[in-house]
Amino acid sequence: MNDFFHMFTYQFILYALIVGISISICAALLGTSLVLKKNSMISDGLSHVAFGACAIALALNWAPMAFTIPIVIISSFFILKLSKNNKIQGDALIAIIASASLAIGYMVINISGANVDVENYLYGSIFGITKSELIISVILSIIVILVFIFLYNKIFSITFDEDFFKSTGGKAELYNIIISILCSITVVLGMKIMGALLITSLIIFPTISARQISKTYKSVVINSEIISILCFFIGIVLNYYIDDLPVGSSIVIVNLIVLIILICIKKFKKLFYLKIKSIK
Repeated sequence: MNDFFHMFTYQFILYALIVGISISICAALLGTSLVLKKNSMISDGLSHVAFGACAIALALNWAPMAFTIPIVIISSFFILKLSKNNKIQGDALIAIIASASLAIGYMVINISGANVDVENYLYGSIFGITKSELIISVILSIIVILVFIFLYNKIFSITFDEDFFKSTGGKAELYNIIISILCSITVVLGMKIMGALLITSLIIFPTISARQISKTYKSVVINSEIISILCFFIGIVLNYYIDDLPVGSSIVIVNLIVLIILICIKKFKKLFYLKIKSIK
């Protein structure tokens, strides 16, 4: 027990927990809307764009986050605009952008000869967070959370019935753009802890898990937050006790296990209910 509490005395673990929990909250909030609207793969495309932009910034000795966030936001607008074009299906467009961005990023790093550990950007490097990254991440996470809370009713409306929202005079396109901006910021921040290849898991898994035990939109939001934070925390603790266990991968695996357990519980409850009903 003392060893468990001792882990919180390390500064790099505290930084990882603060940043990780902040981003987990943002990812789960946005995931609720993206998953329910069946747009969750947009985050995957944006994470690959983030890797490509970050690679270019590192090759040119520019500030990675300051360069990457605007590029990812612009890309999100690009995806939203082109996905409305009937000639290019949304999922195909995301696949094209994702693969191209990943290829460009890796090529730039190799051609430039920059001394960059690609694995840190593909799979995350949560224990390498600096104080400045901590401050920036927390501030941006707070902004994302506050905007989501302030626009909660609007986001709820476009999530479940965008056409009705438009018919009542609502500016659906504007709020879709806001969601894409928030998603872009979250993806860029999350790339440090989960990497470009795993950050989407923080957005998708908690919401799908929460849907197994929730009946309303509000309960999905709340439960996805709880699940996201718990899974992240368990992943960090597992890494502390098992040195060779990658943090990002552990968090994803914990999320997967939780999802499987909740699906099984839901199936069991349904079967139990049907059995009781048949007896009556």
